[in-house]
Amino acid sequence: MGKAYVIITLRIMPSSPEADLAHLQHHVDELVTKFAVKPGQFETKPFAFGLKALEVTFMMEESKGSTEPLEDDIKKIHDVENVEVTRIDRALG
Repeated sequence: MGKAYVIITLRIMPSSPEADLAHLQHHVDELVTKFAVKPGQFETKPFAFGLKALEVTFMMEESKGSTEPLEDDIKKIHDVENVEVTRIDRALG
């Protein structure tokens, strides 16, 4: 049997509507690339009151366990208010 993988979607909430999402995406991409087995795919989605959320979907090995270390690193990026897992799917490879 092959390795087990999980496909994770994280929602990154900026601290304000004026936050530079391209800057956030660049830094999040660097962190995700080190953590994941496949590069992240990004989407910007309207959230509320003019605020847009940055969502990243990536695949990681299930054996890694939690995304908490990655979430903690993303929270350290300037202009990041919050990070939350919005979806987890299991994939076998």
